[in-house]
Amino acid sequence: MTDAGTDRKFANTLARGLGVLRAFRASDNGLTHAQIAERTGLPKPTISRLTYTLCELGYLSHGGRNDRFRLGPAAIVLGSVASVAVSFVDMVSDDMQRLADETGTLALIAVRDADRMMLVRTWRPATASTIWLEPGHRIPMSSSSSGMAFLAALDHERFQALEPDAQMTEVRQDGYEQLVGKGFIIASEAARYARTINAVSVPHYAAEFGEAVAFTCGATPQDLPRERMVNEVGPALHALVQALESRTGRVSALSRRG
Repeated sequence: MTDAGTDRKFANTLARGLGVLRAFRASDNGLTHAQIAERTGLPKPTISRLTYTLCELGYLSHGGRNDRFRLGPAAIVLGSVASVAVSFVDMVSDDMQRLADETGTLALIAVRDADRMMLVRTWRPATASTIWLEPGHRIPMSSSSSGMAFLAALDHERFQALEPDAQMTEVRQDGYEQLVGKGFIIASEAARYARTINAVSVPHYAAEFGEAVAFTCGATPQDLPRERMVNEVGPALHALVQALESRTGRVSALSRRG
C-alpha cells in the first residue's frame, strides 16, 4: 500500500479532494459539510476549502448557503465515461438481475479500493422490500467473500505490494483452495466481518483494471443458509462468470494468479 506520509510522489491534496467525492453514495440526498467531514475524517476547515474548489471545477454543486452538496456535472460525465470504458458491467447486467431475482439475493460487483472492497454495482431482487447495500459501500478485504475472491486471484507481485500479514496470506490460500475445489468462495463464519450476511463470491479478471473484481451474491443467513450457497447460489454464480469469460474471450481470473 502507498505510504502517503513518506512517498514524495503522493499528492495529499488531490487524495483528499478525491476522498470527498468518494464520500457520496447513491442514496444520498446531498451532504452537508459536517457529514462529509464525518465520512472522510478530515477537519471542517479542510472540507470547506476542498468543496469550494470542487464546486468551482464542476465536480460538486451547491445551490446556496443552506443547501447540501451534490455531485456536479463534471463528476457525472466522468462516471459516464468510466461506465462505457468498463463494458463487462453492462454486458452482464441482465444476467445479474436475473440471478438476483431467481435466488432472492443481492447480486453485486466489488472492486479493490485501497485496503477494502467497494461495491460498484448492485442488483436487488424485484421482491425485496427494503434497501440493501448500495454502490459506494465498502467492506473489509480479509473478512469478506468478495475480498477473499480478489485476494485469491491476485498475482504474487501485486499481493506482496499489499504488504500482507499472516492472516491475509492465510485468507488468500483458503480462497484459492475453495476456487480450485468448488469454483466459488464462502468466508468462514469465524472470519467474516458481519454475522448478519451470508455471501458467496467468484473472481473475474477485469483487463480494464489489470486485476480481478468480485462477483458476489449475499443475503441474510435465514434467506441464504450455507446449504443454498454450496448447492444453488455458488454454482449459479460460477456459471454466470464462466459465461461472461466465454463471451469476452478472457481466461479465468485464477489462471492469471501465477
